[in-house]
Amino acid sequence: MFRFTTGDKAELYGAILHAFGAANERLETSLGLDEVRARLRTVGWLDAIHDDDLQEALRRLKEWQLLDVVQNHAENYRTAEEYERRNLQYSLTRRGEAAFAGVEHALSVLASTGALQTAVLEAITDRLDELYVLLGEPVSSDRRVFTTLQELEGHLEALLANTKAFNGELQRLLRAEGADLATFREVKAATVAYLQEFLVNLDQRGQAVAFAVERVEQRGVSLLHARALRGAELPPAAGSDPVPAWLERRRARWEGLRAWFRPVDGTRPRVEQLHDVARRAIVTLLQVLDRITESRRRSSSAVQDFRKLACWFAAAPTENDLHRLWSAAFGLGSARHAHLSHQDPELVPSSDTWAEALPVEVSALLRTSGRTERFTRTGKVRDVGGIKAARAERARKERAELETAWDVLGTDGPVRVSALGMLDHAVFERLLDLLGRALAARPDGTGARRAVTADGRVEIVLRLLPDGGRAVLRTSRGRLEGPDYLVEVRRPGGPRSSVEREAG
Repeated sequence: MFRFTTGDKAELYGAILHAFGAANERLETSLGLDEVRARLRTVGWLDAIHDDDLQEALRRLKEWQLLDVVQNHAENYRTAEEYERRNLQYSLTRRGEAAFAGVEHALSVLASTGALQTAVLEAITDRLDELYVLLGEPVSSDRRVFTTLQELEGHLEALLANTKAFNGELQRLLRAEGADLATFREVKAATVAYLQEFLVNLDQRGQAVAFAVERVEQRGVSLLHARALRGAELPPAAGSDPVPAWLERRRARWEGLRAWFRPVDGTRPRVEQLHDVARRAIVTLLQVLDRITESRRRSSSAVQDFRKLACWFAAAPTENDLHRLWSAAFGLGSARHAHLSHQDPELVPSSDTWAEALPVEVSALLRTSGRTERFTRTGKVRDVGGIKAARAERARKERAELETAWDVLGTDGPVRVSALGMLDHAVFERLLDLLGRALAARPDGTGARRAVTADGRVEIVLRLLPDGGRAVLRTSRGRLEGPDYLVEVRRPGGPRSSVEREAG
């Protein structure tokens, strides 16, 4: 739809659509080739254009479904040339009207500035009061109800658009970088004064609108929309019925009005949120001004300091001056290990150079903390005998509980899970662990599933029952019901059961 806005001939395409839009404002729905050329001059296109180029541009717009071409059969033509130039009539399609309206709206948004207007709130209240009076009078005109409702929706849309635009401009002002301090101070002062004036009696105006909405709803919103529909006098349409879509738009806009001033769910009205946004904006503007002022107070920055230091290094006359400048700028002295000496200094002649002298051991602590090692009395070692004894006792207790559980679960041969009946909860947890291990293993050639515990001390053999069945295990904390199995719990290497011997 907006393909005409790009390319080498985008300006020509835009001028042609602008010419058709200007013609529509004068109720001229179709234009011929000569009329298009004349309209191009009225919209500001002064460049010379050949007929072939103009026809090619019109053809491209037709390919993009922005223009429609029809033949004018009602005209009388005297010559073939006249027929060729005046026969084809061009007009905007619905897509063309939408594309032109979209571009116009985009340009108007770029050129417009948002505003917080208290007069709009008062106008909304007046229109609601007028609707309340009109709904109370059955003899009132439905057309008047429709026009009043249209004015109310227009004021609401203006409030929403101006509020969003002003909030966007305000946020861009807060994020502005490199602004002149004097200019920003003037803009800040004017904006703060503007916000303060808007906040005066904002609560009372919002409550007045909410009260007016409640009064209209007492008369009936459905009655309002029904009378406005009769006053709208919608034209008949060849396709679908436009009434449901029209009523749906009216209901959606009324819900938007309620959300701003009197929400149905009892939440906070958006007009109060606008109050908070304005107050936060005032505080933020003052904070931004303080930060800008504070940054301007610094005589120089770190970058400027390093650049100045580089100039000094470049201008130093000798190498000794460079070393003195380095020491003064960064405060770095000689190596910290230069004072260390050999364990027996007499073995190293004083005439030897640093490269020829024997190496000196340097502590790693000197590199990390700047201090040499200090040998002091060894710290006391904490007596952990009590902790070890307590841990050993706890381990023996857990092992005894585990042995008790294995003794309880140990079977002389295969038994049904349902035969276990009532179990202690600790034994029940061990049994669940064994059953889980067995069910996770693959069955062997006999169909049995085998698994052992982590320490390898207990083995479980699990088999399916031919008749199936259900098993119920009970503990002090509840009951567990599941499929019944034939289970055998024993020590690995112990005697095989009779079932295993028969299978062997």
